[in-house]
Amino acid sequence: MDRMAKHTRQPEVLRELFEALGNDPFVVAECLAKPAVVGNLIRSVKGSQSAEHKELFDLSRTDAKSFAGYTLPRFATASSAEGICINDTWTATSTINAPAARQYHTAIWTGSEMIIWGGSALPSTYFDTGGRYSPSTDSWTSTNAANAPSARERHSAVWTGTEMIVWGGYGGTFVNSGRRYNPASDTWTATSNGNVPSPRDSHTAIWTGNEMIVWGGFGNGSALSTGGRYNPGANSWTATSITNVPEPRYYHTAVWTGNKMIVWGGYNNGCCDLGTGGGYNPSTNSWTATSTINAPNPREFHTAVWTGNYMIVWGGYNFGLGDLSTGGRYNPLTNGWLATSLVNAPFSRDSQTAVWTGTEMIIWGGYNGSYLSSGGRYNPSADGWTATSTINAPGNRANHTAVWNGTEVIIWGGFNGSSNLSTGGRYCWQSGPQPSPTPTPTATATPTPCMGRCAPTPRPRSTPAPRPSP
Repeated sequence: MDRMAKHTRQPEVLRELFEALGNDPFVVAECLAKPAVVGNLIRSVKGSQSAEHKELFDLSRTDAKSFAGYTLPRFATASSAEGICINDTWTATSTINAPAARQYHTAIWTGSEMIIWGGSALPSTYFDTGGRYSPSTDSWTSTNAANAPSARERHSAVWTGTEMIVWGGYGGTFVNSGRRYNPASDTWTATSNGNVPSPRDSHTAIWTGNEMIVWGGFGNGSALSTGGRYNPGANSWTATSITNVPEPRYYHTAVWTGNKMIVWGGYNNGCCDLGTGGGYNPSTNSWTATSTINAPNPREFHTAVWTGNYMIVWGGYNFGLGDLSTGGRYNPLTNGWLATSLVNAPFSRDSQTAVWTGTEMIIWGGYNGSYLSSGGRYNPSADGWTATSTINAPGNRANHTAVWNGTEVIIWGGFNGSSNLSTGGRYCWQSGPQPSPTPTPTATATPTPCMGRCAPTPRPRSTPAPRPSP
């Protein structure tokens, strides 16, 4: 299959054949690849009674179950050669069989696919559906709807290495239920309701390597400072400590450092943006405050990534200052902050997305009074910014999602000021390392804008559906 995709002179025709076979790796292998291999062997051993005959016979009778690990190859495209993309270029994602247009959904990267799920659309539609996008074939496959979580938006999702865990959110009421999705079997399994955190949305969730930790959010009229650790192996919840916990908040961010979850920023009950945070150590079930010396201005709707040494916070909204183009690098070992450069920084914005490539942070999209289709790459080693190309970039949007697949940022969905979107794009930047099948465990729900229940003067936003206000 790899040779077929790599050397084909008509990738669009081969892609159509793959799609006609349901983009099922096993079916493609059995119907297209295996006959070609057998044919080649027949020609090579014609008239011979050698050991090659046994190879041919064995191949023709191979137990199909032994090929359960087939994966679809990546096609060369207009912006790529031999399956390798060209730096600083955009390629649109297919809209064929794409999920319905939406915002406030989640997205994770499995190592071979982006899985999006949930979300909402104007005027009051909540989704319990999703889709799996394969960049190698530029194709979509629906996630199974049987036993899926109830419809919701502003939930969280993390990838464990084998499953996507969806939890919390709002779907007409605040929920504290969740389910685990296994893409290998295309099945859902419920998460335990015992000792589960209270219902909420706009919280954060990270994956530690063996547990999902959810914290904060908004539920039933107030910001929250509680959380829980979910162990999928035991299907059990353990509450996070409330001793020395950061003050209640939502629209904050969280990253996983390898031994601590760091939460920062956000908005609290009816008052203020926050410039504070805390580090949570699950081994000791304890909190330590992050320094406020040289910390960035208080903010919400910002982004944060973990580099391996620093948490980089950037952008967001401050009620007094408006949208921001500033940021900071936080070192948990020294409990100290360093400002990010303003030189060539992207336009101020909030509700953008951010990913870490292994060497740079790439931010894209967002809102600053207008919906944006621009972005930038930040190199912390040089403390410098470089603009991302706008040629063939996806349309203006906020409330979208982004994942990093090792060579590309994949953007999808969102809202452009007048309608929800089911389009996306792949931005190529190959300076970073290839990700492992278990991606960097810093995934959080995309920071989302104020929906009329949090800021004294809410900014113009789409309102997918009415929700309770304090």
